[in-house]
Amino acid sequence: MSDETKPKKPSRQQVYTLLVQIGRKSGDGLPDKATGAALMCFASGIDEAEAVRETVAILKQAETAPLDVTGYGTLAEREEEGHKIDDEERELMQRALDENSVIIAQMTPFYD
Repeated sequence: MSDETKPKKPSRQQVYTLLVQIGRKSGDGLPDKATGAALMCFASGIDEAEAVRETVAILKQAETAPLDVTGYGTLAEREEEGHKIDDEERELMQRALDENSVIIAQMTPFYD
């Protein structure tokens, strides 16, 4: 059976909403007086643990210092919990899924 005739398995990838707190590190790109930041990310993965691992790895490659990750679940899980999810957020989630990537949707710097 050739590759062309095999039915393609549906992807098990899902998109997870993650809140990542980062500390300061030389070259991190944060504003000068910031002490760190919170990043709202949409990350694809087979499960939340994989999405977290991939997100942390990418943020480390980007010369940031991830300190803590809080998972808020998939789109379906968030809707079940009553979260309001606007069209822009849905589009970014779909992009993360389509590109099998991590999308940083929002960055909020922390100041003392």
